[in-house]
Amino acid sequence: MRPLFDRLRSRTAAMVHDLLMVPLAWFLAYWLRFNLGTIPPDFLQGALAALPWVILIQGSVYWVLGLYRGVWRFASLPDLVRITNAALAGTALVLVALFVINRSYLIPRSVPVLFFGLQVVLLSGPRLFYRWFKDHRLNLRSGQRVLIVGANRAGENLARDILRDPAHAYFPAGFVDDKPRRQGGAVHGVPILGGSADIPRLVAARDIDLVLLAVPTAGAREMQALVGLCEQAGKPFRTVPQLGNLMTGQVSISQLRPVSIEDLLGRDPITLDWEGIRAGLAGRAILVTGAGGSIGSELVRQIAGAGPARLILVDHGEFNLYQIELELREGHPGLDFSRYLLDVTDTAAVTSLFQAQLPHIVFHAAAYKHVPMLEDQLRAAVRNNVIGTSVVAEAACAWGCERFVLISTDKAVNPANVMGATKRAAEALCQTLDRQRGTRGVGTRFITVRFGNVLGSAGSVVPLFRRQIERGGPVTVTHPEIERFFMTIPEACQLIMQAAVIGDGGEVFVLDMGEPVKIRYLAEQMIRLSGREPGREVPIQYVGLRPGEKLFEELFYASEDLIPTSHPKIRVARGVHAVLADRLGVGGDWLAELRRACEDRPPAQLRDLLRRLIPDWRDESDAAASVAPRLEAAVAPAAVHSVEGAP
Repeated sequence: MRPLFDRLRSRTAAMVHDLLMVPLAWFLAYWLRFNLGTIPPDFLQGALAALPWVILIQGSVYWVLGLYRGVWRFASLPDLVRITNAALAGTALVLVALFVINRSYLIPRSVPVLFFGLQVVLLSGPRLFYRWFKDHRLNLRSGQRVLIVGANRAGENLARDILRDPAHAYFPAGFVDDKPRRQGGAVHGVPILGGSADIPRLVAARDIDLVLLAVPTAGAREMQALVGLCEQAGKPFRTVPQLGNLMTGQVSISQLRPVSIEDLLGRDPITLDWEGIRAGLAGRAILVTGAGGSIGSELVRQIAGAGPARLILVDHGEFNLYQIELELREGHPGLDFSRYLLDVTDTAAVTSLFQAQLPHIVFHAAAYKHVPMLEDQLRAAVRNNVIGTSVVAEAACAWGCERFVLISTDKAVNPANVMGATKRAAEALCQTLDRQRGTRGVGTRFITVRFGNVLGSAGSVVPLFRRQIERGGPVTVTHPEIERFFMTIPEACQLIMQAAVIGDGGEVFVLDMGEPVKIRYLAEQMIRLSGREPGREVPIQYVGLRPGEKLFEELFYASEDLIPTSHPKIRVARGVHAVLADRLGVGGDWLAELRRACEDRPPAQLRDLLRRLIPDWRDESDAAASVAPRLEAAVAPAAVHSVEGAP
């Protein structure tokens, strides 16, 4: 009841105001007509006689044309348009009515024109003044003084939301923008004080409490530069979501959030051929192994939106499979999907699954990936990463699967660890099977997609650093010079799907990972983003390279040629087939021997067999020892204050 009363009271007050403005505009029009002098008695009498008709007609037009649908607090250009239309229509009707009544006797021809213009001014002026007063009364109150970076649409939306905020939590003290033509201007009365390079100076000069980064289209390099300037200023800073995450394109105070490490390491949004992806995946039965893992679960989410006829989830982890199942039931209630709790090395279970489901496309993401752990778990790594791949690949061939997509890794290039060697063997297996398509009479096309680290994956360095920072340190890094490629999980999965639909078979697709990132920089930025100082408040400790760890990763062999594809972020590595790939054929001695070695041979023999299979696999233990003196020299002179690979 109370909201209805308030609304009626507001509309009544607005109507009374407008009806009072009608006679004021009517008589002002006569006064202006007679040069601000005395209105002749006859004309004054005629104006008074016509006034009731003028008020009645104008008031009716105001109501019909919706002048009271808007709220004065938010008066804007559409309200001005409505006022103009109402004043014009009303004036025209007044002229017609007065002509019918008295042939417009004693109404000078200039009066209707003046009356129209005065209505627009008298009706819109108070509305706009009221909004201006409400928006700018921040000047009369306290609140956190904020500097907004970006006098663009996002910055304008943010400033407007701050000005309207009834909590008065912030006061917009100014903008900065790097476009010279904007500098010196104002947005909603808030001045544009300079460029982003002026942030440290303006923060000090204007007593700024908080910096707001309103640049949703900024790439990683721009965000890194802005964060560096904010850190120089020594004040907290917040950002708005990236453009792709803004559901409505509008920015508000509620969307402000701390800058994340993904903002600093992320790349420009990728453009995909979604029409081609949907055409390649829609209406097909798609199987994803490792469906509960970081990559597998995101693949499931992305594929679910492409309209598959059926989605088959396979994972060996009960809880992970349950989680993605629950997510699909909630997010895609109409999706036809099934889930299988099985080990990809179980030939009978995999065969039974393929026989029952007859998938058209397989995304093979199931793999053991933790490098140090697999160094002394050789049997498990070979069984899961090589034998498991062969079991699923053979079933795909046997049951007429159209495409088999192997999710590989940069660690398969010049492998220095067990994980890389086993993934290299899996790549070789898939290349061999694809080359045997014609001779074996099967049509399954084998495609390999190779990429580096993904941000936020299970067991990755980012969640480890977060836990260490929350405990106050130390943040442990393996070596000052270690660096890695990084990509977000959604981006990697989208590019995997793109590669899957453009591949003809036999390709090793290499995703464009951008520039490698030093883990030292990653750790330092994560500490700073937590509001603390690296080395002083959160110590950083170098602990030496782990077993099987390299200082840097490679996405392709030096002898491989990178051939462009139809997508700028995807290239094909050609020129070097996987070493000894021909010996990995189904029924071949090497693969059968590898199976037997996993079952009953000592680990040393299994390791020797894998080394003979992948002769470019080199043991990194000697390399790790060789960098130890350099590691000591790097960290001895001063307190540790920068970070690279996590232990």
